Amino acid sequence: SDLERAVARGHFHPVIASAHAASYLLRTITRSLPSPIEREVPVVTSITGDPRSPLVADSEGPLCAEVIKTTSDPYVGRVSLVRVFSGTLRSDDAVHVSGHFAPGTGHADHDVDERIGLLSSVLGAEQQPLDHAIAGSIVAVSKLRRAETGDTLSSPSAPLLMEPWAIPEPLLPVAIAAHSPGDDDKLAVALARLLAEDPTLRLEHVTFTGQTVVWCLGEAHADLVVDRLRTRYGVVVDAEPVRLALRETFAAPASGTGRVVKQSGGHGQYAVCEITVEPLPAGSGFEFVDSVVGGAIPRAFIPSVEKGVRLQLEKGVAAGYPLVDIRVTLVDGRSHSVDSSDQAFQTAGALALKDAASKVDLALLEPIIALVIHVPDEHVGAVLSDLSTRRAQVTGTESEPGGHMRVTALVPETEVSRYSIDIRSITHGTGSYMRDAAGFAPVPAIAAKKLLGG
Repeated sequence: SDLERAVARGHFHPVIASAHAASYLLRTITRSLPSPIEREVPVVTSITGDPRSPLVADSEGPLCAEVIKTTSDPYVGRVSLVRVFSGTLRSDDAVHVSGHFAPGTGHADHDVDERIGLLSSVLGAEQQPLDHAIAGSIVAVSKLRRAETGDTLSSPSAPLLMEPWAIPEPLLPVAIAAHSPGDDDKLAVALARLLAEDPTLRLEHVTFTGQTVVWCLGEAHADLVVDRLRTRYGVVVDAEPVRLALRETFAAPASGTGRVVKQSGGHGQYAVCEITVEPLPAGSGFEFVDSVVGGAIPRAFIPSVEKGVRLQLEKGVAAGYPLVDIRVTLVDGRSHSVDSSDQAFQTAGALALKDAASKVDLALLEPIIALVIHVPDEHVGAVLSDLSTRRAQVTGTESEPGGHMRVTALVPETEVSRYSIDIRSITHGTGSYMRDAAGFAPVPAIAAKKLLGG
């Protein structure tokens, strides 16, 4: 038919309202759209990326199939919907599972052999057992433990890899917590199953804040995740504001002394250390320098001082935020032949850092995000004006084909937590952006009061 030819050539894309016409949709697909043997099989390579001869939809050809969806059935368990592009997939066959994803999707690259479980054809809620599925089929496979959505299934003797999916980056962070503390374990299991089902979902456990953050595509996606946790897995969750992972650093050099002296009879504790602290350029991290001379501190206890300093860095010294970008130099100290110990010098190192911090101002640092925004020319002014209200530093603008502009900017993370929603409103749905971490920067005094609730 003309419709079939137009669709096969990519000139026409039918849109059918299927909510109340599933049978009509199925008839249209089977009668009016091209069959699998009329379509080209996607490009495949070896698992090392070497070119491979093009495949065709032939049941006698090499096995090449793809996991197109993953679900969790309360009775059957994990179920993978698999599309067979070439060859024949048989129940109880061994297959090679290849999953190679772009960074940031939450799925690590993996290559592993598995055995196919029960095969079945799916029509609505009904499933009919199958012995095999030929090229062109879409079937359900139960209990594939390692296969993720987008993975390639092929023969273990000649493993193949289909091009990874172009998965949109989730840009809206939502912090969630189980409403009932007793549901924490249930929430962890439910989130793992949702991640397997939805490759656009990303999960982050933020060590410093202790929050569980789910990254979603937008508000509707976030609402869907919360609803599925409740209705499908019986876990009621509360959404919380995402807390910033703030940091602190020294605004100027300082010196400090740590003393641990407990000698009241019996085995005591004795350690004294003197340090200097210098601020380092942003992104330098932490450096520890040993400048002790003359054996004032035994060599065995130098690492103890460093460990104590590092532990205190993580805890923070003023507002409780970790310290970064400083150099600590151990310059002197004293020890006792009997009462000095590893723990005593750890404690002395921590006290010395706190003493140094008490003598100088500390600078509050906030996380910075690098934005790359793509926007039609007619909305560039609105985007730039909006960025100026977010304490942004615009680092460049560049014209792109088709009347678009590429805008790059550095923005405090607190100012763009809901930018995926805001840019849609500003550009009437025509703008897009990508984000990446760009380190930390000092917080202006006025903004610091706001961040700290002052």
